[in-house]
Amino acid sequence: MSQSAHFLGKDLIGLEQLEAEQIRAILDTAEPFKEISERAIKKVPVLRGKTIVNLFFEASTRTRISFEFAEKRLSADTVNIASTGSSVQKGETLVDTARNLEAMRIDMVVIRHGSSGAARFLAERIPSNVINAGDGRHEHPTQGLLDILTIRDHRGDLNGQRICIVGDVLHSRVARSNIWGLTKLGAEVAVCAPRTLLPRDIQDLGVTVFGRIEEAIEWADVLNVLRLQLERMQAGFVPSLREYNRFFGVTSERVENAPRDLLILHPGPMNRGVEIDSDVADGPHSVILDQVTNGVAIRMAVLYLLAGGMPEKAESAKHGE
Repeated sequence: MSQSAHFLGKDLIGLEQLEAEQIRAILDTAEPFKEISERAIKKVPVLRGKTIVNLFFEASTRTRISFEFAEKRLSADTVNIASTGSSVQKGETLVDTARNLEAMRIDMVVIRHGSSGAARFLAERIPSNVINAGDGRHEHPTQGLLDILTIRDHRGDLNGQRICIVGDVLHSRVARSNIWGLTKLGAEVAVCAPRTLLPRDIQDLGVTVFGRIEEAIEWADVLNVLRLQLERMQAGFVPSLREYNRFFGVTSERVENAPRDLLILHPGPMNRGVEIDSDVADGPHSVILDQVTNGVAIRMAVLYLLAGGMPEKAESAKHGE
C-alpha cells in the first residue's frame, strides 16, 4: 500500500467516505499545483511513466478536459475512451473493458458513468487506482472539492460559512459531494428547490431546506447554483423553464437585494436565463471561472496523492523534485 493510503486509500469514489483531514489534505495539496498552470511550460515530471485511462460513458467537456490537462501537466501518459466508438457499443461489460485495459498495464482509471455505484463497482474489481468523475446521481467528488477550494480561496475558513445549493438537487451528484464535503469542514449547508427537485429525506443529510429563493438569499453567504438536468427528466418536474426562472432563478435583482455580498458558483454547463441570469454569471459576484481554474489543480492533487505523493511534499513536487 502506498504512503498516500493514509490520506485517500486506493481510490477516490466520493467525499462521503473521507474524513475532514483528508479533504483538507487534498485542498492544501492543490494550492502549490495552481502555480504550474501559470508557467510558460506547464509541466512537471511527477507522474512520468504512469498510464491513465479516461473512461467516459457519459458526455463531458469540462471534467474530461480538466482531467486531461491535470494528467498531462503531471507528465502522465493518457488514453481517452468514450462509450461511442468503443467495444461498449458492441455489448462489452464495464468489467471486461477494465480488465482488458488492465492487461495493457495501466495505473489509473478516471471513470464517468450514468449508473450510481459504477465507480465503486469498478474499483473493487481492478487493482488500478479509480477516480470517480461522476456516477449517476451518487457523487462527483472532484467537482465538490473544486467548489470547496473556490469558496475557501474567497472566504477563508469554511467553519460557519452558509452555503445554499440552489436548483436540481434531485438529479445532482454535485450537490451530494458538496453537502458531504462542506458539512465535514464545518459549513452550514442548505438547499433550495421546488419540492419536485428535492430528494426525499434530504434533511437527513444535515441540510436546511428552503422553498423560496428569497429566503435562501436572505440566509446564505454563498450560492452554488445547479443546472436543471433536462436530459434526466422524463416527467414534468417543473411547469416550464420560464416559471422556474420566475420563482427560483438567481437573477440580478435578487442578488442585488441580498443582505450581504454573495459569492456565486455554478458547476456548469449553465442554462443562462433559466437557473441563472447572464449578468449574474458574468458579474462581480461570480467565481465560476475560478472554479474551472481550480478544477485542474484539484485533479492534479488527487492524481498526485493516489500515485503515492505526500501533501507536505507537494511544494517540492511542483518544482519537479
